[in-house]
Amino acid sequence: MENYLTVNETVDMLKYIGQQIIDSKPFLTEIDSAIGDGDHGIGMEIGFKAAINELNNQEFQTVNQVFTETGKAMIMTMGGASGVIFGTMFLSGFNKYQDVTELTIENLADAFETSLEAIKKRGKAQLGDKTMVDGLTPAVERLRDSANANHTLLEGLANAAEGAKEGVEATKGYLGRLGRAKSLGERAIGHQDAGATSVWIIFNAMHEWIQEYAVV
Repeated sequence: MENYLTVNETVDMLKYIGQQIIDSKPFLTEIDSAIGDGDHGIGMEIGFKAAINELNNQEFQTVNQVFTETGKAMIMTMGGASGVIFGTMFLSGFNKYQDVTELTIENLADAFETSLEAIKKRGKAQLGDKTMVDGLTPAVERLRDSANANHTLLEGLANAAEGAKEGVEATKGYLGRLGRAKSLGERAIGHQDAGATSVWIIFNAMHEWIQEYAVV
């Protein structure tokens, strides 16, 4: 058994991720309503519906194209900071690669490391600011550790999902330093960040799809 996903498998995995986010809209809305504008779930649903539409209606030759078109669809339809940030999560990672036809734990770790740096540069958020960076940072670190340890793609994404989940839990103890949560001060403590929660859903969905459908 090969430890990678083909281009078509990558498409199917991203469509599964999108559906998990769409199904989580009420949960994300509830979380965001506590300390944000309450529209995070709506925006994520719009972005991933557009992404799924692109994934259904295009033929892809490379993993690069799959991730790029997903990110572009999100940026073009979501609007606002979340659209740019979550679109960048998918759009930026594979830019340095040419013609990737197999998604491996190594190039996925590389891609998300690149995306994390691009997101931090664009959004000016750092670890501890109560944003999606708090979920993405530990997920990427676990993914890189797994790649270095020669874990399988399934093991690596299980570890990444666990890291993201721990990051979400950590946001409950943070003051908000950006957006509406910043104005709430200590009232934001005890509430998890919706963006970080979306990151956890994304990595957990990757792990679920590979566990259920992929031969890796």
